[in-house]
Amino acid sequence: MPLTLPALPLLLAQLPIPGLERQPEKPASSVDPNYFELLERNSHIIYPVLGLLVLALVTVAILQATKAQDMDGAVKAEFKKLIVDELRRYPAGLETPDLAAATGLDRSKLVRLLDQMQQDGVLVSHTTTQRQTVWRVKGIGGRH
Repeated sequence: MPLTLPALPLLLAQLPIPGLERQPEKPASSVDPNYFELLERNSHIIYPVLGLLVLALVTVAILQATKAQDMDGAVKAEFKKLIVDELRRYPAGLETPDLAAATGLDRSKLVRLLDQMQQDGVLVSHTTTQRQTVWRVKGIGGRH
């Protein structure tokens, strides 16, 4: 039977090559006794580090969850319009607690929106002697 070209590499692979008679080394197993001894000797280091790592991951997850609860674009635009309408009714401006009561927004979300609107150049603010921030629409009432 004649040898075909595809069968030739298979036959050559089965031939012994001088100098390569030894078997390849097997990887070290995780059931190696030295592995368990290493864990036992360093358990006072390994387990607290693992605990801190888990704590850090939980903290990152909580921070990401609070950021994810931010408003979407349409809701944010609606609240911005409501804030501007409310501030136009009071040319001298409104303090943050009064604005929160008028809009019904959570104070932290309201302050985030107000800061964003101030960066966009829509609002201006100043702090009173009672350490309250007064917000007003830029160009209306008050000082410029």
